[in-house]
Amino acid sequence: MQELLVTVTIVLVGLMVGVELSVAAFVEPIFSRLPPAAGIAARSDGARVLGRVMPFWYIGCVLLGVIWAALTWGHPQVLLIAAALALLLLSVVMSITVLVPINTRVARWAREGTPEDWQQQVRRWNVFHYARVGLIVAAFVLLVLAGLTA
Repeated sequence: MQELLVTVTIVLVGLMVGVELSVAAFVEPIFSRLPPAAGIAARSDGARVLGRVMPFWYIGCVLLGVIWAALTWGHPQVLLIAAALALLLLSVVMSITVLVPINTRVARWAREGTPEDWQQQVRRWNVFHYARVGLIVAAFVLLVLAGLTA
């Protein structure tokens, strides 16, 4: 049963990393090359869609990591899992405090219009998103290492 938990946790965190990395590396650059109105509409739609799904995905990954850590308490790999959890939790805090407020505004742009500083908001979101991607990639690597030492 523990092998199933380890596998599901690593796969779900890995898929989350893939989604967030693709947003940073491919989706955002594509949106930036679109004409402004189309880029704003695309960002707005992406913010609404991913804004509904990603909170559950992040929290689910953290909860699976907590269960895994509890099951391996006292074993060497718990340190790797705990470090990964710390990084995932930091990414959640960063999301809630910085990224979600911007994302919430972006989701309304297509309906309500864009503010004067919309490009600065996009740049700010990107900077913090890149940092979040770094955190979750590191967490993923630690979870894979923990899975290999199980």
